[in-house]
Amino acid sequence: MRIFAYKPGHDGHVALLEDGVLAWSIEAEKDSGPRYAPITPELMLHGLSLCGDAPDVVAVSGWLKSFRPMADPIGAGYFGVGPESVIERPWRFQGRDARWFSSTHERSHIIGSYAMSPFAQGEPCYALVWEGVIGSFYRIDEKLTVTKLGTPMSGPGHKYGFLYGLADPAWSIDAKKSRREDAGKLMALAGFGHESAETPSERRLIERILAHDAVAAPLRKADFAGDPFFDRGLMTPEFQNLARRFQNEVFACFHDFAKREMRDGLPLLISGGCGLNCDWNSLWRTSGLFADTFVQPCANDSGSAIGTAADAQFHLTGNAKIGWTVYAGEDFVHDGADLSGFEARPFTDAEIADRLAAGAILAWVQGRYEIGPRALGNRSLIAAPFTAETHARLNAIKKREGFRPIAPIVMEEEFGRLFENHGPSPHMLYFQRVLSGELKAVTHVDGSARAQTVSATDNPRMHRLLSAFRDRTGFGVLCNTSLNFNGKGFINRLSDLARYARETGLDGFVVGETFYRRTHPT
Repeated sequence: MRIFAYKPGHDGHVALLEDGVLAWSIEAEKDSGPRYAPITPELMLHGLSLCGDAPDVVAVSGWLKSFRPMADPIGAGYFGVGPESVIERPWRFQGRDARWFSSTHERSHIIGSYAMSPFAQGEPCYALVWEGVIGSFYRIDEKLTVTKLGTPMSGPGHKYGFLYGLADPAWSIDAKKSRREDAGKLMALAGFGHESAETPSERRLIERILAHDAVAAPLRKADFAGDPFFDRGLMTPEFQNLARRFQNEVFACFHDFAKREMRDGLPLLISGGCGLNCDWNSLWRTSGLFADTFVQPCANDSGSAIGTAADAQFHLTGNAKIGWTVYAGEDFVHDGADLSGFEARPFTDAEIADRLAAGAILAWVQGRYEIGPRALGNRSLIAAPFTAETHARLNAIKKREGFRPIAPIVMEEEFGRLFENHGPSPHMLYFQRVLSGELKAVTHVDGSARAQTVSATDNPRMHRLLSAFRDRTGFGVLCNTSLNFNGKGFINRLSDLARYARETGLDGFVVGETFYRRTHPT
């Protein structure tokens, strides 16, 4: 069975399930598209062109035509987990009989995380969906009946990102909605905060934001113009302490509900944009409330089409599980590129390790790109992890704020020696304490890191490079951050990569088994 699925709205993408296996997932933002981009007609046609024969099922991930007030649904709409949240009917597509399927956005998160999880079908699980609108827990029984257990808070993701914008003088008072990138920035700033005595103004602001009905209306900066933290500044110690406190309070709201209401010790599936908050994921993993935890690498809406495709498969065949790899994007495009200033030639891993050890920053491109927002060793900028200067240079290359952390990529054999080890982290979704004082470029101000672990099975090509770097330096770990223009998704064609390297002063780039070495200084 061939199931073609698409997700309308932001983080738009198309995906194909073929006989229970994720053949590919292509996101609108990838190949240097705008971050969080909606699906386009070009992407739809491109996806259909990759299907080969006409699909047996076309699956629409439920959405809304507009938000707040919630407008007419697209497909099955946004909310719902019961039988009423699924629509399926006969259809004619490309001249042949097919099926049309849709289930809600809420179910796309739940069934997607269930389908991709390592837990066998029929094993009951808990699920948490926390994102810009939804903030609810669920129980999934052995027949895959989903029951909502409760909503500790509406819209935790929206509220979390809003706090950053409230203190940022660069965010307009007239802004109609929060910036999607602000949640990740607040996560970084929270690491700068310290425990301190709570002030009355902090308590009033926290309670006001947490009590807001994020489904009914978005938070508006203009409504907080009289608050002491309005345009306070992001780098002030007072705001950084508040960021830490607010992050802890959001988690505590959900943790207290889980501790009170979810006592069976089942595994927990985590999805929604808040599933990209590594601090919260680590707290769930070590909470002792659940037998295990699973966070899919496309926990945000970039996994919604996959979830809807899996739901269609379950509805039509009874099978809710899928085979998948995180490297299910598209192959790199070798187009006509201006390569002046770069010499192309074969290389050895030992040579690349030597250059990295000497301070080079390189782009590293292998195979198909990663699904979800995290670069996991196939569309990466890499560098030695030892100096604060490297951290600063990487953020300058990416045109990011200097407080943003740089993640390490580490071979599994080195993980327990260099980082606090609570289990593998192949998708860079957990925080760890750094155990070595040598890793200054990847150690956040609070002593943490957001490590990706790599085994010889997960990503053999990156594992070989890390092995060569360990042979050269004694450390099987590198800096790893996404290869992209600021405000865009991953670079995926040679012409863009050469221009990026030229504009940012990269020391070179590797594509497959070819090293493009810079031939003159920047």
